[in-house]
Amino acid sequence: MRTILAWVMVFGLCLGMSGCGYNRIQSSDEQIKADWAEVLNQYQRRADLVPNLVNVVKGYASHEKEILTQVAEARAKVGSIQATADLINNPEAFQKFVAAQNALSTGLGRLLAVAENYPQLKADGIFRDLQAQLEGTENRISVARNRYIEAVKNYNITVRSFPVNFTAKMFGYSVKPTFTIENEKALAKPPTVEFK
Repeated sequence: MRTILAWVMVFGLCLGMSGCGYNRIQSSDEQIKADWAEVLNQYQRRADLVPNLVNVVKGYASHEKEILTQVAEARAKVGSIQATADLINNPEAFQKFVAAQNALSTGLGRLLAVAENYPQLKADGIFRDLQAQLEGTENRISVARNRYIEAVKNYNITVRSFPVNFTAKMFGYSVKPTFTIENEKALAKPPTVEFK
């Protein structure tokens, strides 16, 4: 009788473990790491373009020193953050990384807006090539971020769903941070359109 009871317990334990979700958590976690690596790759590509873009603009718009300095400082701040796979497990560090990337995006946007004031700069072939590369990179960043967001969503659903949440807690897996909009209230406000 004890042997039968022991086999029933082993069978029940095996059955319970097969539905624990551990493998699903591992698979989702690896997908997040892969998608995060692609996000970092695209951000690095953008950071590598910035010095060339700044130097070309500097040649034409040297008196726009404030914007050139802001872009250079934003790029330096991005470079100072250790962008590793562990970053996605630390919400505070993740938010600092996102804020630094957003500051660089804002600075680049202002730099390109300044370039509109210089027809010779806009006509420069190197500037046009760099601008096209930057636009392509921004699109790649957007795609990579969307993939990462989707992977995090799937992972977070997995680790918060019953009964997998017990396994996640037992092995120390928790929800991962994702990209958020910095100023949601500003997006809710409709833009002002003026006709002159």
